[in-house]
Amino acid sequence: MDLKTASALRRLRLVSAPEAISFLLLLVCSVLKRTTEFNAVPVMGAIHGLLFVLYVLFWLDAWNRTKWDVKRAALYFVLSVLPTGGFFAEKKLKSEAEAAVIASRARREGVVEA
Repeated sequence: MDLKTASALRRLRLVSAPEAISFLLLLVCSVLKRTTEFNAVPVMGAIHGLLFVLYVLFWLDAWNRTKWDVKRAALYFVLSVLPTGGFFAEKKLKSEAEAAVIASRARREGVVEA
């Protein structure tokens, strides 16, 4: 993998945790809307929607650059629609991005990949 691929993974990783947090907050706001007079669903829904769209765009870019198989790409998408899935995606993406950077540096320094 090259540095552009590592950057695509990093972007996806950086948006995955905030997207998961916004999803959880949206669920809390939904409960509060139905149980109290507090209604932050329109605001939190917009924030979560923006973060979800960013996640999907970054996911598509990462899928394109990394050439993931359909199973791995589907895993990262499914994690985005689960309330705490973004936290698991962030952890997995961190290790993938680190591996991509190491491979890129090794290739740049002339170390042959095994």
